[in-house]
Amino acid sequence: MAGTDTATTGRGTLTGQPERSGAGTGGRPDGQGRIARLAPTAILLLGAFYCLLPVAWVLVAASKDASTLFTSSTFAPGDALVDNVAGLSAYRDGLFWRWMLNTLLYAGVGAALSAAVSGLSGYTLAKFAFPGRSVVFNVLLAGVLVPGITLAVPQYLLLAKVGLTDTYWSVLLPSIVSPYGIYLARIYAAAAVPDSVVEAARVDGASEFGIFRRVALPMMVPGLITVFLLQFVAIWNNFLLPFIMLADDERFPVTLGLYTLLNQGNTQPALYRFVIAGSLLSIVPLVALFLSLQRYWRIDLLSGATKS
Repeated sequence: MAGTDTATTGRGTLTGQPERSGAGTGGRPDGQGRIARLAPTAILLLGAFYCLLPVAWVLVAASKDASTLFTSSTFAPGDALVDNVAGLSAYRDGLFWRWMLNTLLYAGVGAALSAAVSGLSGYTLAKFAFPGRSVVFNVLLAGVLVPGITLAVPQYLLLAKVGLTDTYWSVLLPSIVSPYGIYLARIYAAAAVPDSVVEAARVDGASEFGIFRRVALPMMVPGLITVFLLQFVAIWNNFLLPFIMLADDERFPVTLGLYTLLNQGNTQPALYRFVIAGSLLSIVPLVALFLSLQRYWRIDLLSGATKS
């Protein structure tokens, strides 16, 4: 018996195979480790499916004519996409494209001005020490938490006093100042613009605005692109503010314009297909914008990864 035990022990030593309670790293069975690795991917795929399903429905529904829109299978495509877009373009002499241009004006100009104001304000809060700086920053944080819907009516009353309601300015002006954009710009300026570079520029005799424009601004471009994108999407999808401010449908953005078409669909069901076709066309600029500017987000991630 003793010899047998010794031989067994010797074979175990020679083969070098220690006893294990289960296969896999860390003592876990291979099945559990595989599940742990696949779970995040499965959650991301589920989230992507949830977000893309409405887009797929709009794409399919926009290809149906009035007779099959509500009678055919939900995801059964039709062949009337071109006709629907042509009919939408012809509606009231191309009013839909006027709405698209209005939306591009509101979102493009508003987001650009908001990014400029946010960049300058955030840089000032990050690099200048002045009395009340902490109070200003805390007020900005409070502004981030305030829902935009609570500000719409006060903004309308203020602009009504100066006669700017039902004008392009009534939608542009409230979009310029973004507390969240200023907050992001402040955080990014503190991390991306070294104090030593700013002090060196001051020693060289550069003005404060010159330092911001020639030194700090190029370093802050990835962060300001993020602010621009977030504000552009927020203004493009905004409905409540134009709904309160505007009365002339020729100044409507696409969200409010499609809403009016949807309401008219109660008496003219043929307009429903125009609403769906317009919804499909309205997301094309957003997709194009994200695809064209996503490289700046990659630069931002890489620069953030190399900071100490």
